Amino acid sequence: MASVKVFGSPTSAEVARVLTCLFEKDIEFQLIRVDNYKGQRRLPEYLKLQPFGQALTFEDGKQTLVNSREICRHLAEKYAGQGNKDLLGSGTLERASIEQWLQTEEKNFDPPSSALVFNLALAPLLSMDQDKDAVERSKKQLDAVLKIYERRLDESEYLAGDKFTLADLSHLPNAHRLVHRPDCSSLFNSRKRVAEWWKAISSRPSWQRVVEMQQEPPHII
Repeated sequence: MASVKVFGSPTSAEVARVLTCLFEKDIEFQLIRVDNYKGQRRLPEYLKLQPFGQALTFEDGKQTLVNSREICRHLAEKYAGQGNKDLLGSGTLERASIEQWLQTEEKNFDPPSSALVFNLALAPLLSMDQDKDAVERSKKQLDAVLKIYERRLDESEYLAGDKFTLADLSHLPNAHRLVHRPDCSSLFNSRKRVAEWWKAISSRPSWQRVVEMQQEPPHII
């Protein structure tokens, strides 16, 4: 039995981020699928870890974590010698650059992209009204972020340099939901470097495996 366990649904951005990292690192794991939205009964072992039913819980032996970016850092550090060894860089300068762009993703890319995903993709599924003002505001914010990315990607193949790292990986879940939408795709596809970067990171086998998992029928618990 794998010592690494992930509780959640692959359709969750937080869970998808962790699953991609696990595949990149060739780490054996067990996924305990818990539906995000239906609110059905939860596994007793899951409730012990997350009594409020958050989207993600991660176990590695006796260690329990719930933040996807923290989990990815943990995996890249603890399992540094296997799978993709470049995810956190090999030196102080590389690590600093990766951390800088991870912070940019978390503080600048994630808020507007998450707001767009919620209002455009999830709200209709939950029979909730879309916040049109939030949609327009978030599009403008995301547009400004991607302008910065375009300039950065004119200097290097990936955000933190010329290797795929956690800085790129962290963008995959939300960008995937937006880049295929007619009302958001131009934010990415109208920028040559951003479009090339997206094609490169989204075609990685690790992410393609997660996309396949997202398309599987949910296991209602």
